[in-house]
Amino acid sequence: MGSRNIAFLLAFIAAIIYGISFTVAKDVMPLYVKPYGFIFLRVLGATLVFWLVGLFLKKEKIILHDYLRIILASVFGIALNMLAFFKGLSLTTPISASVIMVTTPIMVLIFATIFLKEKATKKKLLGILIGMLGAILLIVYSRNQNTATNASLGNLLIFINASSYAMYLILIKNLTKKYHPLTLAKWIYLFGLIMVIPFGFSEFNVINWNIIPSSALYKIGFVVLFTTVLTYMFNLFAIKKLKPTTLSIFIYLQPVIASTYALIVGSDSIDELKIIATLLIFIGVYLVTRKPKEKVQ
Repeated sequence: MGSRNIAFLLAFIAAIIYGISFTVAKDVMPLYVKPYGFIFLRVLGATLVFWLVGLFLKKEKIILHDYLRIILASVFGIALNMLAFFKGLSLTTPISASVIMVTTPIMVLIFATIFLKEKATKKKLLGILIGMLGAILLIVYSRNQNTATNASLGNLLIFINASSYAMYLILIKNLTKKYHPLTLAKWIYLFGLIMVIPFGFSEFNVINWNIIPSSALYKIGFVVLFTTVLTYMFNLFAIKKLKPTTLSIFIYLQPVIASTYALIVGSDSIDELKIIATLLIFIGVYLVTRKPKEKVQ
């Protein structure tokens, strides 16, 4: 299996884990762990794992001016990304959150056009508008969902999360050409941990571990080890061989996986609005990411 195929496989596995995580995390918070406390726990756990594993690998020196890009990657890939996601997920439903997340490829295109000066065709711009319309439908008209405490705000925060992750993919691409993925993960998560301490430490500190059932503890462990550590490493390895827009395509799988898992365990439902919004978003991302026939990546 070639390195590019391995990158696709890793991205596919990461998408499956992310899709399941929408419901797994929702089962834990805010009942047992508040959103920001969960973030602190997640980032702290991942930081410890990355640095402990790093002890067994050759130390790699980072060029001084690259630290700025790493810090920015921490802001968009860890701090803002996770704060918006976990708070948003605690307010909305798993299916709505996963549907909005598929706007990430659209945001990747926008940022690539602005910062990397890539050309945006009329077809891609049309896709952006259609996809954005789908996201806006969910954000504005989801307030009557019975399983969500504040769906409008929650969906808006998930959209901010999607935009933040798109910016992270743009920032991290060139760094993966220069440094080992574990080296990047170590420093990105260390800086990210520092950033989330003011938001999450107080909520982490009040967690009553004695009342948390073993099933919830397993789910917390899943989010820390699989959703955070494993998927982060998989995506860092994948983006070394793939373009940011190509890697973001795998987010399309998340609504399918999340919806299937959520429906199986009975934690969410499907209605007409979600179906219409999903169709609009998928039409949008299809137009955005479709390649001209004469170009082959």
